[in-house]
Amino acid sequence: MRTISAAVFREVGTPFRIESVQLADPGPGEVLVKMQAAGVCHSDWHLVTGATKVPSLTVPGHEGAGIVEAVGPGVSQVRVGDLVALNWAPYCGLCECCLDNLPALCQEYLKQKWAGTLLDGTTRLSQNGTPVYHFTATACFAEYTVVPECCAVPLPADTPPAIAAVLGCAVTTGVGAVLNKARVAPGDSVAVFGCGGVGLCTILGAVAAGAGRIVAVDVSEEKLAFAHLLGATETSLSPVLEKRVDFAFECVGLPELQRHAFDAIKPGGMAVFAGITPTDSLTSLPGAAWTRQEKTVAGTYYGTAHPRRDFPRFAELWRQGRLPLEKLLTRTYELGQIETAYADLVGGAVGRGMIVF
Repeated sequence: MRTISAAVFREVGTPFRIESVQLADPGPGEVLVKMQAAGVCHSDWHLVTGATKVPSLTVPGHEGAGIVEAVGPGVSQVRVGDLVALNWAPYCGLCECCLDNLPALCQEYLKQKWAGTLLDGTTRLSQNGTPVYHFTATACFAEYTVVPECCAVPLPADTPPAIAAVLGCAVTTGVGAVLNKARVAPGDSVAVFGCGGVGLCTILGAVAAGAGRIVAVDVSEEKLAFAHLLGATETSLSPVLEKRVDFAFECVGLPELQRHAFDAIKPGGMAVFAGITPTDSLTSLPGAAWTRQEKTVAGTYYGTAHPRRDFPRFAELWRQGRLPLEKLLTRTYELGQIETAYADLVGGAVGRGMIVF
């Protein structure tokens, strides 16, 4: 048992606060990670807004990387001293989804992930004897975290921690949508609706795939300018495109923007929905055009990725210069500056902020 500093979520409407919590040693099949970097992502802020429901006293943070400091009994795929990127979607490897190579859709550990526990239904975090919960089994806005072995993916030791961290969410979601789900080919045309972290990574993925025309769509001129720096060939403040594309990616999670993405694709094209809409929302699409123009609508969750396959794959693309992730990283903070980090994010700061330890 060790005492660590961590960001803590207490109630909706209250920003994260840095507090002292206790962290137990890793149990069977678990890994203790000393954090080195953690991405500042909207998905954690959804706890504060109430869009994502989690227990009170939860340590947020799901996009991170660090060094393995200890392992529990039965761990075989990581070793002490490994650099690991964290995977926020624990999987069993045995259910129907896992056997279909869709581990992000694993149903076996879905309840535990959203209940804030590790895979055995308990927590390793506490505060003066009261359980503290783990957001998505990662809880990486902390000096140390304990995660299931399947949530720790080894990477080459010389990978910069910030690069390793961003692989764990934004990159895999955006780049995976392009390479795994849509399978964009050289010369294809692409539109990306929403230029936040996932949208920007989708643009980087389109560049890596060799797309010819890449249209970035957003309401922020600053974000569009940044998207252009990352490889967008065109930008648009309007979601209505005059010239249609082969693939359109919706990266925000708004039903009306999903409709615009559908309208933006050519006959025979594909609209890929990567943004998470509210659970009770409905999206209206024209059935006649869907059928008569043979359009495809596809959802993608976590980039339709297998983390143990794709984290190293995307890291290698970065190493080759085909995925210049360093351009994405625009701001760094210490853990104690987490309120400032999220104020910047909510205020519309471009690129990805990163907490460094």
